[in-house]
Amino acid sequence: MLKKIVSCAALALTVWVAPVQAQDALSTLPRTVQAALKRAQIPADALSVFVAPAPPGQAPRLDWQSTAPRNPASVMKLVTTYAALDQLGPAFVWRTPLYLDGVIDNGAFRGTVYIRGAGDPKLVSERLWLLLGRLAGLGVRVIVGDIVLDRTAFALAPHDPGAFDGEPFRPYNVGPDALLINYNSQVLGFLPDPGAGVARIHYELPLAGVALPSTVPLAPAGSACGDWRAQLQANWSQPQQVQLAGTYPASCGDKNWPVALPEPERFAAKAIEGMWRALGGQLTGTVRDGQVPPGLKPAWENQSPALAEVVRDINKYSNNVMTQQLLLTLAKERTGQGSFDAARFLLTQWWQQRWPSAPVPEVDNGAGLSRAAQVTAAGLGQMLQSVWASPVMAEFMASLPIAGTDGTLRRSQANASAHLKTGSLRDANALAGFVDGRSGQRYVLVAFINHANAGNGRPVMDALVDWVAQDQGR
Repeated sequence: MLKKIVSCAALALTVWVAPVQAQDALSTLPRTVQAALKRAQIPADALSVFVAPAPPGQAPRLDWQSTAPRNPASVMKLVTTYAALDQLGPAFVWRTPLYLDGVIDNGAFRGTVYIRGAGDPKLVSERLWLLLGRLAGLGVRVIVGDIVLDRTAFALAPHDPGAFDGEPFRPYNVGPDALLINYNSQVLGFLPDPGAGVARIHYELPLAGVALPSTVPLAPAGSACGDWRAQLQANWSQPQQVQLAGTYPASCGDKNWPVALPEPERFAAKAIEGMWRALGGQLTGTVRDGQVPPGLKPAWENQSPALAEVVRDINKYSNNVMTQQLLLTLAKERTGQGSFDAARFLLTQWWQQRWPSAPVPEVDNGAGLSRAAQVTAAGLGQMLQSVWASPVMAEFMASLPIAGTDGTLRRSQANASAHLKTGSLRDANALAGFVDGRSGQRYVLVAFINHANAGNGRPVMDALVDWVAQDQGR
């Protein structure tokens, strides 16, 4: 099946043409960028930059260490999302089917309910409610049997959510799952009720078998909001109970706290049973893993938003697990194997066909949440030039955060019209996308900082964006 990776139609969309080196391309950094690096205590050799007009094959305007492999952090998501748009098409959707193996008898379904995960990255609480609500809508009040979850669409090794940085309860560390419910995260919403002296807690998902407190005491009057999460003194280590031993400052107002709870492998089962019971349903059996019997036809299915919308969520808000779901789905659809090995093989073949002179990125999990991921600024810049000439340019461009407006760029201080993806890890800071020059020319910009002080590098990136937008020399 791996032979079916790149279609002739896809290959015909964009073919990279090696850019001609311009005689006046800058080989030294603009003065404003040098000054920003100095203030951030980042050496110039820790920076890679590629700037060129957006049309494919155009020579770079600025080329600074652009062939050095760098860790791009979440900017790697641009490779994954463009590959998916290019090969699956922006209208692609995920379908999560529900099967009924039994009969409905006077308000009872006697048999087994099957739900088959297809890798949908956006099977959130509302859509789970719709999927199960159809069964309640048929008049079923009790399932006399089991609910079986088929998660075999992906072939995955066990995932340790704390392996990357020791933060297992942070949603950005959630691992992929063929039946991913609500990003495998619970969301706690806090709303102060001063009259009662408590903050009332709303939960995005009902979770079966997990004790969820409905209130937490308010902090003393006049308490500053500050680090309100720390003030709650949460203990997430108990799979059967959310524990909040502290207080919530009324001055914080309405706040949400997304959390990846323990036992991620059981999250889907808890969410599905919890939602069924919240709908007024009963269950005599259990929710367990298994497989849909061959030949059983779906009773109905839940359809995801289109890929173009999913890609917007991924790039605007830098969602790691959604990106991994997308990469695995791409492999499953194109090769028949929903594994990371198949996905990396797929992207290697795709890249080599499109940009044969550019080093193949080390995509790892495709999301950039990796110490091993690497790509060159020139290679990614050439990919973005191809995006500009591709049929999915509009969908890809719309997915990128807008400087000073939304997504991860809403706090950008750059004085420019720009659509750019950000990325940051310990020792890595990155930016890539499109910047409008004041002349009317649109540019591709890719910039990577790999250094211990990379966390101080945002002003460097803003200075680069401003320089590109000025359409002039140093």
